[in-house]
Amino acid sequence: MGTVNVCVKRGYITVASLIAILSGLLLAITLFSHGYFHEDEEIENILPGLQVMYATSIITILLVTTGLYGVCKRKKWMLICYIVGMTLCCMLMGVLDIQGVAVRPRVVQEIKAHYLSVIPLSNASKEDIDGINELQIDLQCCGMYEGYQDWGYNISEACLCVEDAVHPCVAAPRNSSLFENVKTDDPIMIYKEPCITYLAAHALFAIDVLLGVILGTLLLWVSTVELLNCQKYMVSLKVLDYPQKRKCYMLLSHQKHTWSCVLLHSHMFE
Repeated sequence: MGTVNVCVKRGYITVASLIAILSGLLLAITLFSHGYFHEDEEIENILPGLQVMYATSIITILLVTTGLYGVCKRKKWMLICYIVGMTLCCMLMGVLDIQGVAVRPRVVQEIKAHYLSVIPLSNASKEDIDGINELQIDLQCCGMYEGYQDWGYNISEACLCVEDAVHPCVAAPRNSSLFENVKTDDPIMIYKEPCITYLAAHALFAIDVLLGVILGTLLLWVSTVELLNCQKYMVSLKVLDYPQKRKCYMLLSHQKHTWSCVLLHSHMFE
């Protein structure tokens, strides 16, 4: 029994230490992100997310520290606090994971609705055009729904194909703004596909990665709770509290043909 308990204890310490390291990295990333976007005008939009990351990392570090100290010092009340706290956190993370799965289609619909409202792009605001141009360069696409036709006559130069383009290209129409100062008959190649498809795929990928991280974190938390809930480990903590170890042996009485339990000091068998 001693060997099993040592293995359980070491397993818990290993997993809990891994959780502490990951929580510390999350806290460091949150601090860096907060400092990086501190002067940004859009800090108000990402502030709720930063607050959730702060709370998650700090609460996890505190719970793991409590559990590790309780295991090393054999403080059962600290282990109980850890188990209760981690159980509540696991339930919360499970709810967030389920909500994330339900939100995936809605995110795509909101993205499509937002960019549909700025069509035609020639009438969009400068802020929207700048954002779309960045998307076109990063995703190697042109327009949002109908390709270059979304731009009308004034096709953006961000639609121009690069030499090592991954996505397909097509010749731009000669009655567009791209040929205003061009005197040759060579075609000007622009990206063929609209951006909305690639943007939706990237958004879904980001959501899937986030859900995977949440699920992995949930599994790590559950594993530590299950290790502490291991019956043999909890029994060993209880036995260590007594001044003398005792063992219960079931002996068969030949006279009465019944089972009886006899308590014997463990030092008699050492």
